Amino acid sequence: MGETPQRSADAGTGGTRVTEGHERPVGASARLAEPPVSTRIPGGAGLGGGGALPRARAFGAERAFRGLTLAAGVAVLVIIAAIAVFLIAKAVPALRANTEGFWTFEGWFPNDAEPKFGIGALAFGTVLSSALALLMAVPVALGIALYLSHYAPRRLGTTLGFLIDLLAAVPSVVFGLWGRDVFINPVRDFSTWLNTYFGWIPVFGGDGPFGKSIMLGALVLAIMVLPIITSLSREVFLQTPTANEEAALALGATRWEMIRTAVLPYGRPGIVAAVMLGLGRALGETIALAMTLGITFSISFNLIESGGNTIAANIANTFGEANDTGRGALIASGLVLFAITLIVNITARAIIHRRREFTESAA
Repeated sequence: MGETPQRSADAGTGGTRVTEGHERPVGASARLAEPPVSTRIPGGAGLGGGGALPRARAFGAERAFRGLTLAAGVAVLVIIAAIAVFLIAKAVPALRANTEGFWTFEGWFPNDAEPKFGIGALAFGTVLSSALALLMAVPVALGIALYLSHYAPRRLGTTLGFLIDLLAAVPSVVFGLWGRDVFINPVRDFSTWLNTYFGWIPVFGGDGPFGKSIMLGALVLAIMVLPIITSLSREVFLQTPTANEEAALALGATRWEMIRTAVLPYGRPGIVAAVMLGLGRALGETIALAMTLGITFSISFNLIESGGNTIAANIANTFGEANDTGRGALIASGLVLFAITLIVNITARAIIHRRREFTESAA
């Protein structure tokens, strides 16, 4: 009879625990008795032989940067809300003192004993001059941008692009002086010619005088927003994937067909953003229009007769001589301009976002 295995005291009394030498099966390696990995490696999880990732610091560079960016975004919203509150608080007393309809009255007499002023003519002139400026500037800007990005030699395109960027840095007062003293004579002659041969069209009618008109102001605005739209559109066109352009050319498309099918659809959100940025510049322009418009308070679609006015130009021309009510009236007109620009920017963001969703779904 062989020896029976040595049991512990518990085994003698019916226990099941055997001595340490019999706890592992026969043939098991002695290294199984080593402590587990989690007890040998500091911080080890015991799974996969590797340790756990280090805990994130309570306050690190990433969390600080995240907090700064969040604070910057919130600060923008707070500033916009503060501007709106300031404009409303300053405008309410003047609006209460106004004896005419603020939206319909075509006149500006806030300094009288009985204040009378309206925003209709100013808002109309602001939108009309800006829309006319974009109508003239956008096709030219897109044409220049396409030439610089896809037609011009590299060296020539770089040089012309640099010159256009410099044009965007010219102060608006320089454009205003140039339009008032130099550009007014060609515009007056052109307006006379339009009135002579196309006077039967209401926008070119009238008996004069011609010169300081909506056309002159819109032309100056178009020249001012042209470099902004051109520079942004050129950068957008240059970002078109080369594979898209080469695929269109490989299918036998001409260069224009390649631009029409590959470049323009890809850059459409950027074009919209560039145009809206130019529109924002045109809506808020002050000095250049104050020097080139005839400064009248009437709603008229005539483009060549002397007249026209905008909200920003009216603020620049009348703020110095305004009393308390007059300043409140000007602030009320600024509130309307603030609302117009806010609506324009929100609309632009909605168009860009919708176009991005369409592009992503198509991809």
